This record gives sequence, C-alpha cells and structure tokens, in this order.
Amino acid sequence: MRLTLKDLYDRFRDPATIRALAGLIEKEAKNLSEPVNIMEVCGGHTHTIMKYGLKQLLPSSIRFIHGPGCPVCIMPKERIDHAYILSGQEDVILTTLGDMIKVPGSKGSLQQARSQGADVRFVYSPLDVLKIALENPDKRVIFFAIGFETTTPMTAALLEQSMKRGLENLLFHINHVTVPEVMKELIDSRDEHVDSYNNRIDAFIGPSHVSVIAGAKIYKPFPQKYGRPVVVSGFEPVDVMEGVLMLVRQFAQKRCELEIQYKRSVTMEGNLNAQRLIDKYFKKRELFKWRGLGNIPYSALMLRDEYAGLDAEKVYADILPKEEIEDHKLCICGDILRGMADPTECRVFGTACKPSSPLGSCMVSSEGACAAYYKYGELLE
Repeated sequence: MRLTLKDLYDRFRDPATIRALAGLIEKEAKNLSEPVNIMEVCGGHTHTIMKYGLKQLLPSSIRFIHGPGCPVCIMPKERIDHAYILSGQEDVILTTLGDMIKVPGSKGSLQQARSQGADVRFVYSPLDVLKIALENPDKRVIFFAIGFETTTPMTAALLEQSMKRGLENLLFHINHVTVPEVMKELIDSRDEHVDSYNNRIDAFIGPSHVSVIAGAKIYKPFPQKYGRPVVVSGFEPVDVMEGVLMLVRQFAQKRCELEIQYKRSVTMEGNLNAQRLIDKYFKKRELFKWRGLGNIPYSALMLRDEYAGLDAEKVYADILPKEEIEDHKLCICGDILRGMADPTECRVFGTACKPSSPLGSCMVSSEGACAAYYKYGELLE
C-alpha cells in the first residue's frame, strides 16, 4: 500500500494513541508530590493543546502555562511603526512574512498602509524577496525580517544571495529573536512592572522547529542551572502528549533533564551549516524589547557592523522613532505572555478584543494564546 502524507498525520492525531498516552500520564501523575506547571513556549503548541482538547485529558495536577507564543506576538509597537513608516517612503517596496499583515502599531497596520497606497508585499519565503529586488532595480526593497531561530537562516541565505548578485537596492530590518533568553527572563527576572516568580513555571515544552536549527543544546542551562526540565516536542497532539508524559515521569522519578521527544528531526547539535551562516551575518543585540515583557538582554539579532550599509534601521535612522510605546491599558497580553494569566481573565477578551479588531498581540497573531482561546474556546467547557 502506498503511504500518503495524510497517513503520517493521522498517526499523530490518532484518538486511541492520545487516550493511551493520557492514561499513562494519569498513572504517572499519581506519583507526584505536588502539581506540575508546564509552560509551552511556542504558540504552535498552544493551538495544538486547545484544538485537540488536550487540557481536558490531563489530571488536575498537570497544568499548561502559555508562554511568549510567537515572534509576531512579542513584536513591540515601535518596531511595527518602523515597518509602517518605511513602507510610506518614496520608491520603497516593503516586504515581510504574511503573519505581520494585521499587527497594529501606533500608526496602523501594514494592511492599512497598503490600503493607503504603500507598496507592501507579503512573501512566503525570504528568498522570494530576491526576485522582487531583481525585478525592481529602480526601487529600494526593504525586508522586514521576523522569526525565532527557525527562520533566521533563510534571512541569512537571502543576504548571502543578495551580496553574491551584487544587489544594491535590498536592505534589511532585522527582528529575529532567540528563545533561550526569554525563557531565562520568565524564570528569574524581577522588574518594576511584574514579579516573574509568580508564574510558577516548573518545566518547559521546547519548540522543536527552533531546535532543528539551533539544536536541543540551547536548553541545557534550564535543568542544569535553573532546575527546570525541558522536553523538546513536536507539534502534533501525540507529540505534545508524549512530551508531557516524559516531563511527568521526570518529576515522578525526581529527575531534572533535557530530553528530545521529536527525535525524527531534532538533534542535540542542530543544523551546523545553518548556525555558521547565521554567525557569519548576525550578532546579538545588547537589548531588545519584547512586547509585554520589556527589554531582554541578548535576546535578538542584528546585522554585523560590516553589513551596516544594508541595515534599514541605520540607513533610515533619522526618520525611525526610538521611543517606546505602551500597549492598550485594558490589554493584559504582558501577563499572558509571562504565563501569569489566561486569556479568559482579560476584561476585553472576545468583546472589544477579537481577531477582527485586536487590541493586543496575543489576539492579532494566528499563533497567539488569545486567538487560540477565541477559536477553540468551546473546548474549554
């Protein structure tokens, strides 16, 4: 019999397998001395948990805490304003990944900028930008790059191809962020706005797509230094349930380790060629503001100094605002991103704030926790 893609997906969404894993988790959970709070860092995991009702399959002693979600969720308004302003410059084509289309800054979204005449184009892959730049030599093409470690190599590949072809009309606005640093922030930071210790994170489900590039090794400090086990899990419901089982067994057996559930794609070292390409073109920023979380040291990338002439932030420094912009006062996205509140605790959730009219980043992004609760909220009953 010929194997199809659907056959593969069905195996990871098989109700019998999911129920069997739920039974094993419940059995292991009886050996726990106290409840376990597990943060899924990525919004892809959050949507899987909500869509397939995984929360309802677990014993009350196992609780999911929703984390930062996705690069769109944490993008501060001032950087979205950068994209909006750049798109309005004469002879500029602003390109970015499609997830950014509806994200509101203080001046509006890129969707609104395009409706007002700006040449804003959304691409499926950064390498699509190369074609746009080649076809429009009389225009300045700016790529507003976003993403975790997952998409960073594609931006680096675009930059390398641009240089090989000698393109002079392609600039980059870099907004790539890194996962381990924000995980550390969620564990041990205290600032004037919020006490992070109140989020009670006991363990992490690490995003597998990040680890395919960076390797599972980036999570080693969490069991070793912070006493929080990490399981790198895939995004299918069976993957998530197996990841939870692995964490529960660690707690039941008094272990604290880094483990890989998604062994079919993730290794401890990751993609070394991709890592070398990233290191060739990027370096760490000293500070980067995460929406709702504040400034986190060394949590994002920027172009190396030798590529400053390709950096849109520097080329257009005179017109790009540097002031920080606060979120809507009624929005509690900051608490949600820190795992200190569920979307349903927000007073404007599902009323003033919904996907068609989002007030906060957790609702506007398709991977945000609020969007997941809004879409699959009936499963909470």
